[in-house]
Amino acid sequence: DNQDDIELTLEALQDSKVRMEIDTVSDGMSAMAYLRREGKYAGKPRPDLILLDLNLPLMDGREVLKEIREDEALTEIPVVVLTTSDDEGDILKAYKLHANCYITKPVDFARFTEIIRQVEGFWLQLVKLPRRQDDR
Repeated sequence: DNQDDIELTLEALQDSKVRMEIDTVSDGMSAMAYLRREGKYAGKPRPDLILLDLNLPLMDGREVLKEIREDEALTEIPVVVLTTSDDEGDILKAYKLHANCYITKPVDFARFTEIIRQVEGFWLQLVKLPRRQDDR
């Protein structure tokens, strides 16, 4: 994701009541290396939730989502597509690739913050997620 969006997301989550570790990457290749725990990401825990932008350099988010869903070790991780695109084709493709939900990023900071907090509340407080494979 771009650095401004990362900072906005981190700011929106800073007052969270949920104890969480947040890791970010800036391109699709790094995302897959992180998820597969390759190279400098060896030893990183499997994430409980992925916030995925479609507009990533090196490997776009659509390809990242496709690879996540094709990788047996990653298929259980919920993926929330959070992107600027409201293109119907992007929405349809994301759901065909089994995104758990698709959210268009608002331009307004207050609205963006509210959406991030709602995502956090739903996915990290309300929903029961499978335990991490590395915790089993």
